[in-house]
Amino acid sequence: MKIGRFTLTNNLIVAPMAGVTDRPFRQLCKHLGAGMAVSEMVSVNPQLRHTVKTQRRTDHLGEVEPRCVQIAGADPQLMAEAAQINVDNGADIIDINMGCPAKKVCHIMAGSALLRDEKLVARILEAVVSAVNVPVTLKIRTGWDTHNRNGVQIAKIAENAGIQSLAVHGRTRACAYTGAVEYDTIATIKASINIPVIANGDIDSPEKARYVLEKTGVDGLMIGRAAQGRPWIFREIQHYLMTGEFLAPPTLEEVQRILTTHLNNLYEFYGEYSGVRIARKHLSWYLNKHHAETAAFRHALNSVTRAEEQLQGMQGFLRTQQEIMNL
Repeated sequence: MKIGRFTLTNNLIVAPMAGVTDRPFRQLCKHLGAGMAVSEMVSVNPQLRHTVKTQRRTDHLGEVEPRCVQIAGADPQLMAEAAQINVDNGADIIDINMGCPAKKVCHIMAGSALLRDEKLVARILEAVVSAVNVPVTLKIRTGWDTHNRNGVQIAKIAENAGIQSLAVHGRTRACAYTGAVEYDTIATIKASINIPVIANGDIDSPEKARYVLEKTGVDGLMIGRAAQGRPWIFREIQHYLMTGEFLAPPTLEEVQRILTTHLNNLYEFYGEYSGVRIARKHLSWYLNKHHAETAAFRHALNSVTRAEEQLQGMQGFLRTQQEIMNL
């Protein structure tokens, strides 16, 4: 799959997720099989450009290209300026957010709220594409609500504006993350334009990945929540798509190595205080998906405030699970 001058190693992409797709998580997912990872959403508000949060969200040090940064806003000029600033800071691809359903984002007419104003969509896309010399991509939903599905119209506007690929979450803004994903709508969008289209929404297994590809005819898949606590899902899907066979799940020993590396990277990236607290959700996602009966242990781990204690607790738990399996 190609996006502008970049040829991805495969067509599996990590979805942008606020508070999740920081540099350590992007690097982890790429290492475990993702062809590309999109950054957390970066606001184009000039007052926020130099905050610690924004600086971290635009930190790509050591990250394998292409480095894709997602920007969000509603002002064409500010969006263009932010795109150029991020390119100057090392972004290889600029992604525009017109899919976020969060109230605080839609309240300022950004994210999926923009889908209600097709003329403004065109102005934003044209401004950003004209401002930078790297590929610009777009993420949308199928529309504002079930009575206002205009994904096809937005897709055509995007193609005409010079957008290089389009990711579609197959729900309206009103649906948020509930209800059936509109794979038929994604298929219609794919058939209406000639740029690469990437399907997003409830792709949580190798079988589902193949189904969505066959159902929609899209060029790629974007995976978000399914990678939380299971970042190796990308290599599992890739193996299944290539061979038709299921890849064996990682051993507990490998999981321990993966989590140890991830946690150490979080401590280094955020510092011990914030790193330990951010690591809690990643450990919780892993435990919820793979060891659902461990509520007491999760609670105890969430009270830990030191990196060494958190690491040792996680490693000790996995060693115990391995011993139980060996009985």
